[in-house]
Amino acid sequence: MNDPETVVDALRVLKDDGYEIEFQLVDGSLVCDADDRACPATDVEVERLYRFEGPSDPGDEMVVFGLRDPDSGRRGVLASAFGPAADPELLEHLHGLSARFGTR
Repeated sequence: MNDPETVVDALRVLKDDGYEIEFQLVDGSLVCDADDRACPATDVEVERLYRFEGPSDPGDEMVVFGLRDPDSGRRGVLASAFGPAADPELLEHLHGLSARFGTR
Protein backbone atom coordinates (compact mmCIF):
# COMPACT_ATOMS: atom_id res chain seq x y z
CA MET A 1 0.00 0.00 0.00
CA ASN A 2 1.14 3.55 -0.66
CA ASP A 3 1.81 5.90 2.22
CA PRO A 4 -1.35 7.49 3.63
CA GLU A 5 -2.02 11.02 2.46
CA THR A 6 -3.77 12.31 5.58
CA VAL A 7 -3.59 11.85 9.35
CA VAL A 8 -7.00 10.14 9.29
CA ASP A 9 -5.75 7.70 6.64
CA ALA A 10 -2.62 6.96 8.70
CA LEU A 11 -4.68 6.27 11.82
CA ARG A 12 -6.98 3.96 9.84
CA VAL A 13 -4.04 2.07 8.31
CA LEU A 14 -2.45 1.60 11.73
CA LYS A 15 -5.73 0.46 13.30
CA ASP A 16 -6.21 -2.04 10.49
CA ASP A 17 -2.69 -3.33 11.19
CA GLY A 18 -3.42 -3.93 14.89
CA TYR A 19 -2.46 -0.64 16.52
CA GLU A 20 -5.61 -0.40 18.61
CA ILE A 21 -4.54 1.63 21.66
CA GLU A 22 -4.63 5.41 21.64
CA PHE A 23 -1.61 6.48 23.68
CA GLN A 24 -1.31 9.84 25.45
CA LEU A 25 1.79 11.34 27.02
CA VAL A 26 1.27 12.00 30.76
CA ASP A 27 4.22 13.00 32.97
CA GLY A 28 6.78 11.41 30.63
CA SER A 29 4.93 8.11 30.28
CA LEU A 30 2.59 6.81 27.64
CA VAL A 31 -0.79 5.76 28.98
CA CYS A 32 -3.89 4.46 27.30
CA ASP A 33 -7.49 5.13 28.24
CA ALA A 34 -8.25 1.42 28.65
CA ASP A 35 -6.32 0.76 31.86
CA ASP A 36 -4.12 3.81 32.57
CA ARG A 37 -1.10 1.48 32.70
CA ALA A 38 2.00 3.60 32.10
CA CYS A 39 4.87 2.76 29.78
CA PRO A 40 7.89 5.07 29.92
CA ALA A 41 8.10 6.95 26.64
CA THR A 42 11.79 6.07 26.45
CA ASP A 43 10.96 2.34 26.41
CA VAL A 44 8.45 2.15 23.55
CA GLU A 45 9.49 0.84 20.17
CA VAL A 46 8.64 2.95 17.15
CA GLU A 47 7.44 0.59 14.45
CA ARG A 48 5.80 3.08 12.08
CA LEU A 49 6.11 6.83 11.54
CA TYR A 50 4.10 9.15 9.32
CA ARG A 51 4.79 12.87 9.08
CA PHE A 52 2.43 15.34 7.47
CA GLU A 53 3.21 18.91 6.49
CA GLY A 54 0.56 21.46 5.73
CA PRO A 55 0.96 22.74 2.18
CA SER A 56 0.55 26.36 3.22
CA ASP A 57 -0.05 26.45 6.98
CA PRO A 58 2.64 25.37 9.48
CA GLY A 59 -0.21 24.78 11.96
CA ASP A 60 -1.16 21.73 9.88
CA GLU A 61 2.06 19.87 10.70
CA MET A 62 1.32 16.50 12.33
CA VAL A 63 3.16 13.30 13.15
CA VAL A 64 1.61 9.86 13.71
CA PHE A 65 3.55 7.07 15.42
CA GLY A 66 2.77 3.36 15.46
CA LEU A 67 4.20 2.29 18.83
CA ARG A 68 4.76 -0.99 20.66
CA ASP A 69 5.18 -1.42 24.42
CA PRO A 70 7.95 -4.06 24.65
CA ASP A 71 6.85 -5.23 28.12
CA SER A 72 3.25 -6.04 27.20
CA GLY A 73 3.47 -6.27 23.41
CA ARG A 74 0.55 -3.84 23.16
CA ARG A 75 0.52 -1.70 20.05
CA GLY A 76 -1.01 1.71 19.65
CA VAL A 77 -0.84 5.14 18.07
CA LEU A 78 0.28 8.55 19.18
CA ALA A 79 -0.65 11.52 17.02
CA SER A 80 0.41 15.09 17.66
CA ALA A 81 1.07 18.44 16.14
CA PHE A 82 4.70 19.38 15.72
CA GLY A 83 6.49 22.54 14.73
CA PRO A 84 5.19 25.86 16.06
CA ALA A 85 1.87 24.38 17.28
CA ALA A 86 3.43 21.58 19.34
CA ASP A 87 3.43 21.30 23.12
CA PRO A 88 7.13 21.74 24.09
CA GLU A 89 7.15 18.78 26.52
CA LEU A 90 5.48 16.48 24.01
CA LEU A 91 7.75 17.75 21.25
CA GLU A 92 10.83 16.75 23.29
CA HIS A 93 9.49 13.19 23.65
CA LEU A 94 8.43 13.02 20.00
CA HIS A 95 11.91 14.05 18.93
CA GLY A 96 13.35 11.22 21.01
CA LEU A 97 10.90 8.74 19.50
CA SER A 98 11.59 9.80 15.92
CA ALA A 99 15.34 9.69 16.52
CA ARG A 100 15.01 6.00 17.47
CA PHE A 101 12.80 5.11 14.48
CA GLY A 102 14.52 2.56 12.26
CA THR A 103 17.53 2.07 14.52
CA ARG A 104 16.62 -1.48 15.54
